Amino acid sequence: MNPDIVAEEAGVMADIQGLLITGGPVVWILCLFSLIALTIVLVKVWQLVALRAESSKVVSGALEQWRAGKGRDAVDQLDDAHPVAAVVKCAMLGRMDKVNDLLLREEVERIASARLNDLRSFFRPLELIGALSPLLGLLGTVMGMIVAFQQMEAAGSQVDPSVLSGGIWQALLTTAVGMAVAIPVVAAHAWLERKTERVAALMSDSVTRVFTSPMPASGSWSKTAADAGDRNAA
Repeated sequence: MNPDIVAEEAGVMADIQGLLITGGPVVWILCLFSLIALTIVLVKVWQLVALRAESSKVVSGALEQWRAGKGRDAVDQLDDAHPVAAVVKCAMLGRMDKVNDLLLREEVERIASARLNDLRSFFRPLELIGALSPLLGLLGTVMGMIVAFQQMEAAGSQVDPSVLSGGIWQALLTTAVGMAVAIPVVAAHAWLERKTERVAALMSDSVTRVFTSPMPASGSWSKTAADAGDRNAA
């Protein structure tokens, strides 16, 4: 490896270690917050990608089959792992079993709520990290300023401006770190919230289309809507 690159990387690591030591425990806490937030964001992105939560292609195809009177074919297209498909499947099975519309709507709302709560899991820690990080940074700044002015008071008339300015920039470091942690966390939280809202809107639109479309003239169905709902929720 190029010696210049090695020396540059060593210098960067030394600078990071220096900032951590200078910032004190507040910066260490903020670094821990950033690691937790990054882990949560990666897990939620993987969940959205794995479930294809916003994909409407399969659901749209099933709804086309449903409107064409092919209820069995429509249900067979839907995958229980997909949150929107699971809710639509519950509504279709309930209508085919001639379940009371009021009871069926309550069951569909229960399944939809369970699926959305699963998508919203770990949102609260992200929200807390985004709110607490600037406050922790400000706390570190205030504590650093107190120490700097105590040093200035102890020096009396022999105050060294460089000592005071050095203490102030060290104190402001924690605020900068707090903002650097909070800004991307708040942005990621808002983005994930928007994704979940779009899934909820897709659920509502798809289920409404199931209830407003004529029920397929098919035979009895072996599964009840409640059984399908419990399986989907699990």
